[in-house]
Amino acid sequence: MSAMIRSGGLRGYVSLVRELGGDPLPLLRRFHVAPEALDDEDALIPLRSTAQMLEASADLLDCPDFGLRLAGTQDISILGPLAVAMQHSPTVADAMQCASRYLFVHSPAIAFTPLLPSPREPGLAELRIAYLVEGMPVTRQGMDLSLGVMHRILQFLGRDHYRLHAVTLPHAPLAPLAHYARFFGAEVRAEDPFAALLIHPIDLQTPLRAVDTTLRQLAANYMDQHFGTPGQSVADRVRLAVDHGLATGGADKQRVAATLAMHPRTLQRHLAAEDTSFEAIRDEVCRSAALRYLTGTRMPLSQVAGLVGLSEQSALTRACRRWFGAPPSRIRRDGAPVRPQAASRAAGERSR
Repeated sequence: MSAMIRSGGLRGYVSLVRELGGDPLPLLRRFHVAPEALDDEDALIPLRSTAQMLEASADLLDCPDFGLRLAGTQDISILGPLAVAMQHSPTVADAMQCASRYLFVHSPAIAFTPLLPSPREPGLAELRIAYLVEGMPVTRQGMDLSLGVMHRILQFLGRDHYRLHAVTLPHAPLAPLAHYARFFGAEVRAEDPFAALLIHPIDLQTPLRAVDTTLRQLAANYMDQHFGTPGQSVADRVRLAVDHGLATGGADKQRVAATLAMHPRTLQRHLAAEDTSFEAIRDEVCRSAALRYLTGTRMPLSQVAGLVGLSEQSALTRACRRWFGAPPSRIRRDGAPVRPQAASRAAGERSR
């Protein structure tokens, strides 16, 4: 089944396209997004098609900061019932944990991970956003939109106490960094391993106004009853842990098992029951990360190799030939083949 997202994530899309002199209907039809779906913000639309449509819109309308502009029209209410639970949490930190717990209601294919403290920025908290979809296309505009909306939500919740230290983008932005600096009011670092907002931890302790614990519980009960549990399998949790750990060397089985509070053999048994293995998941995550860095950034190939857990550039070349049937230089130039080679799914064959 395709990864989906609530159509609330496209609130303001039609108006923005028209404001920029375009016609949204051909774009919606081209990417198989029913125009009437945008009238019901709880309707589900394909995440992949949505991401592709945002990229095409930016290109067609010659608007490289399209995702940021769309973020500027949205607020916390696009999250539906999750917005209610977040607004009635005791503190900003509680609201962030609530978002992490229930973001599957908005889209089960997007993960929000608060890291307190940041594992790479001493003295700061790191709020990461990631897609949990294998082989996602380039998502510059979609990721800009997600980071922009989260920034606006934190501005709303934290009020004058919210101080954004920096923003990291997992791609080479199409718009000048000055556009991002104006939007976020903070340092922007491009071509980073993660999409994240870096903030001061003390700001997360800001108490929220007019908290109604009954409303919060009602919203949580509604999400539990109508959307079920997040349904995140052990494989999903491993996938996210590997993605977070690749760039820092923390993506081996022992460290991932420790992160999930499991013995490595227990972890492997759970994965076997889900018809997969740690090696297969790690290979999948490395492949997706390599594709993201090769097509979305200008990082040197030697740096890309390190970020996907490979020892040297020659190992990246061998891995790309196995994953995509082409060397990394061709993937960067032409993009990935429509159908990656079936051999890319073989586990444990990655050369180091």
